[in-house]
Amino acid sequence: MNILFIAIDTLRADHLSCYGYPRNTSPRIDGLSGRGAVFEKMIAPGIPTHPSFVTMMTGQYPITHGVVAHGGSRSIPRTSPWLPTILQQSGYTTCAVDNLGEWQLGFSNGYEFYIDPTRRKGLSINADNREINRRAIPWLTEFAKEKFFMFVHYWDTHTPYLPPRAYRNLFYKHNPCDPNNKTLDGLERHPLGRMWRDTWLNKLGDCVTDAEYIEALYDGSIRFCDEGVGKLLRALDETGVADDTLVILVSDHGEMMYRHKIFFDHHGLYDGTLRVPLIISHPAIEPKRIPHLVAHVDLAPTILDLCGITVPVGMEGFSLSPYLYGAEDKPVREFVVSEECTWQMKWSIRTDTHKFIKALEEDFYHTPMRELYDLRADPHEFNNIALREPKTAEHLERTLNWWIKEMMVKNGLHKDPLLAHGITLGNEWKKLKDEG
Repeated sequence: MNILFIAIDTLRADHLSCYGYPRNTSPRIDGLSGRGAVFEKMIAPGIPTHPSFVTMMTGQYPITHGVVAHGGSRSIPRTSPWLPTILQQSGYTTCAVDNLGEWQLGFSNGYEFYIDPTRRKGLSINADNREINRRAIPWLTEFAKEKFFMFVHYWDTHTPYLPPRAYRNLFYKHNPCDPNNKTLDGLERHPLGRMWRDTWLNKLGDCVTDAEYIEALYDGSIRFCDEGVGKLLRALDETGVADDTLVILVSDHGEMMYRHKIFFDHHGLYDGTLRVPLIISHPAIEPKRIPHLVAHVDLAPTILDLCGITVPVGMEGFSLSPYLYGAEDKPVREFVVSEECTWQMKWSIRTDTHKFIKALEEDFYHTPMRELYDLRADPHEFNNIALREPKTAEHLERTLNWWIKEMMVKNGLHKDPLLAHGITLGNEWKKLKDEG
C-alpha cells in the first residue's frame, strides 16, 4: 500500500465545511472526507509546528522526544522511532515536499528525496500550493509505480493570509475600515503584533479595523489551498494507483483568530489551536465519522499497522485501524494532554466534556493561571468555570499532574518529575524569548 500524507499547516478543523463550518471553504477536502474516515476530535499534544510534526513522525509525546518548542537547539533524539526511516527500511521510496529540513532538527531523515520549493522564496511560508504542486505532482507521476511514502506540506493557511486577490473577498462583504469597529484593538499586545501591522496588514490598507476581515482572508486561504489539494488528488487518480494508496490529510495545529486576545497565531491551548482535521481515505475504508479523542501520536502507529509493519515499542500512540476497518466503537483514551512553551508555558488536559489549562508562568494577556471549560455548554471556551466547579478542576489537575509524573519517570528525567519538567519547559521558553 502506498501512502500520500498531506499536511496543511495551521488549519483548524472547525473552519472546514466537512466539520460543520457554514462557509464553503473546502469542497475538494469535503469530497475526500466523503470517501473516508473523518476523526472529529483530533488533538495536538504539542504545539506549534516543530513539536507537532516530531510527534506525528515519532508516535511519541513531546515530553518523551523532547522537542517542546518551535526553534531552539533540541534535535530529534536518535533513540526515537522515525516513521520515514522505518518505511524506507521496509522498502518504500520516500519523498518529502517540505521545508522543515532546513531547521536541522532531523526532519529530513529517512527521505530518499527531500524537495524544498520554499528555498526560492525569501520567506519560506510564502511558497503557495501552486509551487508545492509544481514539484509534488511530477514526482508523484514519475514514481507512482514504486511503493511510495510521500509527505506534502502546504503553508497557504499560515500567516500572513494573503491568497490571490480572487480569494480575498469570497467570504467578506462589509467595510474592513469601519472606524467604529474596534475588534483589532489590542493586536499590538501580541509579541508579533506590531510587526504584523507594519509588514502584513498595511499591505491590505493601513485603515483595516475589522478582525473579521482578517478571519475571512484565512478562510479564503483555505479555499485556495483546497484547490491545490484537489489538483494533487486528481494527479494521484491519473497515475492509476489511487486504489492502492492510503491518503491522510491532517494539520499540525489550528489558529486563533482574535478571541482570547490571541490575534492570528497558534498559541494558547484552546480548541481553536489544538483541534485539527484528520481524514483517512482508502477504497477499502467505508466512509464514517469517529467521535472519539485521538491525537498526533496515533498517526505513525496507524500507518505502520495498516502497512503490516511492526510498530516499535517506543511509539506511545495507538493504531486507529480498528476504527477504520472494524466495528470498534470504544474510545482508545479518556483524555489528551497537550503542552506549549514557545510564546506561553502551559499544560492542558482535554476530555470529551472538559478542558483544564494550567499555566506555569503568567502569559502576555494576564490570563488566569488555572482555566476550566465545559466543552458541551461552552465549545468556544469563553467561560472559565475553574472557581465555580472546583472539584472538577482539582480532579483534572490531579490527573494532569499524575500523567506528567508518570511520563517523566518513564523517561528517567528527574526524581522530582513535575518540578523538573516545569524547569525544562521554562528554560526552553526563556531561551527562545532571549533569542527574540
